[in-house]
Amino acid sequence: MPSTPYRYTSPYDPAREDDGLFGPESVTWRVMSSRIMWVAVLRALYLQALHPRVIRGTLQNATTITEPVDAWARLRRTRTFIETRTFGTTAEAERAGRRVRKIHEPLTGIDPDGTRFRVDEPDLLDAFVAEQRASAELIGIDRNAAPASLAELDTYYERIRPRLYACDEAKQALRLTFHPPVPDGNRGLKLGLPPVAALAFSTLPGWARRMYGGPGGPLSDMAATAGLRATRLAFSRQRLFRGVLRAIDRAETAGS
Repeated sequence: MPSTPYRYTSPYDPAREDDGLFGPESVTWRVMSSRIMWVAVLRALYLQALHPRVIRGTLQNATTITEPVDAWARLRRTRTFIETRTFGTTAEAERAGRRVRKIHEPLTGIDPDGTRFRVDEPDLLDAFVAEQRASAELIGIDRNAAPASLAELDTYYERIRPRLYACDEAKQALRLTFHPPVPDGNRGLKLGLPPVAALAFSTLPGWARRMYGGPGGPLSDMAATAGLRATRLAFSRQRLFRGVLRAIDRAETAGS
């Protein structure tokens, strides 16, 4: 197992200091433990990429992200940060948050007109509803600026939508997920990821799909619902899901 800068004590360890930011009774633990989160992660990526500065800042500071080994190593670091933030103790989550803030602090991006911007400017960051305000605070965002309900989240998207569009970098990120760079020896993963990407894309709001040039009507919504049900059923098969996780682990550790 390769080293990762984000580590946390098992939630099942009776010697843990505390249950962290959320705890075992929280909705956050239930949602983040769901196997369908693998689809949700891609969906979140597609939404974030519609903000041109978010995706430009990402690609300009991760120039080797299209390389198989680097791409999957980055995925591992991101995944272990999210796990630490969600399931780690309060001290472990705060330590991970400080590391992310330190990494982001000096990074900048450049718009096509030459304007330079910081990648950690508050307007580029969002947070989950209610409990996830703690996640926003962890990475340096005022929790009062994060949506606290579904209604506030809807209001946020209504406010930000006029500034969103599928820039070239967003389309590049979309293509990357449909044709993922995969280390040698992971053919199954290379074949299996595009259908998951297609499902994640189909679950986007209609306005977001249309920005990317895809269909945004009710038939697409019905297909997405059917796809999610089928995926939940497939992921409920323990042998299949463990095989998927093993394939992901092989890709993430290919360069170690």
